[in-house]
Formats: sequence, structure tokens, C-alpha cells
Amino acid sequence: MAQLKITLTKSPIGRLPVQRKTVTALGLNKLQSSVVKNDTPAIRGMVNSISHLVTVEEI
Repeated sequence: MAQLKITLTKSPIGRLPVQRKTVTALGLNKLQSSVVKNDTPAIRGMVNSISHLVTVEEI
């Protein structure tokens, strides 16, 4: 299965609470922190909802 490298590039401060919880649920804490997740529809949906805060690379 393909994997996604998700990097937090912009701060969630001042964003909607739902977006802030999504960032935390993905395991992103500090700016420039990265996580590797499996490419599933659930993860894709989470990334799409905060696409303006993260960058995504396929591995």
C-alpha cells in the first residue's frame, strides 16, 4: 500500500477547532514535523480538510 508523508507547514493557531483537532489526530505537533501514514480514504479526507496547513508527498 502506498504511504503519505505529511508535513505541517503552517500553524493551526487561529484556525477552526475542527481543523486543530485534525492536525493533532494526524500526530502533528510542531511546525515542520512530519508523519508517515498509509494512504487510506480516511487519511486522505483528513489531509483534504487541512490541505492549506500541510504538504503531502507520496512515498
